[in-house]
Amino acid sequence: MYEPSKLFKSFYVAGFQYYDGALVLEKLKPGTKLKLVPAPDNPYDSNAIELRYKKTKLGFVPRVDNGLLSVLAFYGHKGVFEARVLQVDPEVAPQEQVLVGVYVVDNR
Repeated sequence: MYEPSKLFKSFYVAGFQYYDGALVLEKLKPGTKLKLVPAPDNPYDSNAIELRYKKTKLGFVPRVDNGLLSVLAFYGHKGVFEARVLQVDPEVAPQEQVLVGVYVVDNR
C-alpha cells in the first residue's frame, strides 16, 4: 500500500513553556502542519530547528533529534521532511503538551 509520508521521529516540543505556544494551543489539533525552521545562529545549538505554527514560535526540535534534520536543511533538502501535531494535552505539564511527528515526504 502506498504511503505519501512515513513517520521518522516523534517528540515533545523542546522549550514549549518558554515561547508562545500557549497562545495557540487551542488551535493545534492532531494533523496540524508545523513549519521546521533552521536556526543555525542559535547561541545554544547550531543545529537548532524551530517549530512554528504559522508565525508563532512553539519551541524547538529537541537537540537529541535535530542533527540529521539540520544537515539536510543546510544542504537544501529541508523539503524532505514535514512536521505535524500528533497529540495535544493541555492538562499536562507544558513541556509535554504538544507531541510532534516529523515525517519523510515522498518526492513523487
